[in-house]
Amino acid sequence: MPELPEVEVTRRSFADRIAGATVLGVAMGKPLRWPLGCEPSTLVGREVKTVGRRGKYLVIELDQGLLLLHLGMSGSLQFASSLPERGVHDHFECQTSRGLLRLHDPRRFGAVVFADSVDDPRARKLLDRLGVEPLEPGFDPRSFHQALRQRRASIKQVLLAGDIVVGVGNIYASEALFFAGIRPTLRADRLSGPRAALLHGAVITVLQRALALGGSTLRDFSSADGQSGYFQLDAMVYGREGLSCRVCATPIRQLKQGQRSSFFCPSCQKA
Repeated sequence: MPELPEVEVTRRSFADRIAGATVLGVAMGKPLRWPLGCEPSTLVGREVKTVGRRGKYLVIELDQGLLLLHLGMSGSLQFASSLPERGVHDHFECQTSRGLLRLHDPRRFGAVVFADSVDDPRARKLLDRLGVEPLEPGFDPRSFHQALRQRRASIKQVLLAGDIVVGVGNIYASEALFFAGIRPTLRADRLSGPRAALLHGAVITVLQRALALGGSTLRDFSSADGQSGYFQLDAMVYGREGLSCRVCATPIRQLKQGQRSSFFCPSCQKA
């Protein structure tokens, strides 16, 4: 699943190029996770102002309304002056005066939703429960620790929930917990202040590193200009079950938590 770094890399790869473009046409393929929420033809003539991000949602601000776009489990965007004929897995196209924006999503868990504003109930339903952005000033160690003290679930599951801090998906949660020396099964409310501070710093460091490397390409992720990510080649534990820890040489282990795979070093992450 594209996580925060992949979504932000995607945003950066086309935001400046599409800004100021006029929508010339919108075409929909098979139904996505949620309906568009308006007739595609009503978007024609609107101008793209900015492309922002909230968690894993891209927020395409128009001069009238906005589009909330989620890549789902397997989605990716392309933006180019021209693209090949639309394929069976291309479920949203927006032709603009500056190029064609296309959502490719084989599993159709992604979505494109129109809302009149961020206060529209359709937007609030998707965005209101999201936690703080991990790469913005609102993510501070003290508030992070206070929030963790209210949770009895495992720290890995709390990170994935996204209502304390948003966008720390499966890959980057495993990596951050490794750097903080915390086992993914530890209950969140049992983290001390100093250990929570270590995890806070690790989350920021890992996400910044992922952005610098273009995100992770595990299957077919690429940015809107076709670039793959390389963070997976730099991972310390994720996807490395049975391989030697890069720090202590202990074999990396894998376990299931909430139907997701967690990877950890039993020596470097003792508790």
